[in-house]
Amino acid sequence: MLDYIYDHLDDELDLNRLADIACLSPYHWHRVYQAMYGETIAATVRRLRLHRAAGYLAKGQMPIDKIAQSAGYGSLQAFTRTFSAVFGMPPAQYRKNGTHRRFQPQDSGGDPMVMREVEIREVPAMQAVTVDHTGSYMQIGKAFDTLFGWLGSINMFGSIQHAVGIFYDDPSAVAEAALRSKAGVVLAVPVEIAAPFSLTAIRGGQYAVLRHQGPYADMAAAYQWLYGEWLPQSGREAADAPVFEEYLNNPRNTPPAELLTDICLPLR
Repeated sequence: MLDYIYDHLDDELDLNRLADIACLSPYHWHRVYQAMYGETIAATVRRLRLHRAAGYLAKGQMPIDKIAQSAGYGSLQAFTRTFSAVFGMPPAQYRKNGTHRRFQPQDSGGDPMVMREVEIREVPAMQAVTVDHTGSYMQIGKAFDTLFGWLGSINMFGSIQHAVGIFYDDPSAVAEAALRSKAGVVLAVPVEIAAPFSLTAIRGGQYAVLRHQGPYADMAAAYQWLYGEWLPQSGREAADAPVFEEYLNNPRNTPPAELLTDICLPLR
């Protein structure tokens, strides 16, 4: 059902159709979903559509009325009201002054980051239970939903120590459809796993850690600053290991402006 939702965000989602996909009675499936995921199906769809809309605003020049249509809103006014309530500012202001602007060059009007905002941290080696994701990094939530749904079904939520995303490719060099990543959790106790889940080692050692506060849609600009500005000036070199993110709060119950993510770049 989650696969269907992610693949049909542009469509009108019929609740009975979703019940059929979930193989559950239409009288009960939405209660099962809410009990497992902590939000209604309508809230999930709205959150995913607004997340995508924020990405369009932060990274492109798509007209705002077109973004509103893609998010399922019949009018620009309705989209603006909802977006403002969730993100704390209307869409046009977000495009101009959102969190992503902090990572723009100073001469373009941004409020630039400074070198001291990156912390060099010793990170212990970890082993994560992961689900592979191929495609847009903006859609890795699909893999996380698969992972968290399984953990909920075996009563393992209380054992989660870290929620992490591991990213293997550069979006500027690899086609979006071919980008490789993993959604993962580090658990306090071992668990028996089988496909589509696997164990993935996270390298221990020194990392440059940039704490990002704000919507996940803004993080592409944070990466560009970390690799393009901080790393060349730091005197350090990136190690031969993938970057990973640690998510410090839950997007289902945290306003986008308050989301906290540690971007962890491995160093030699």
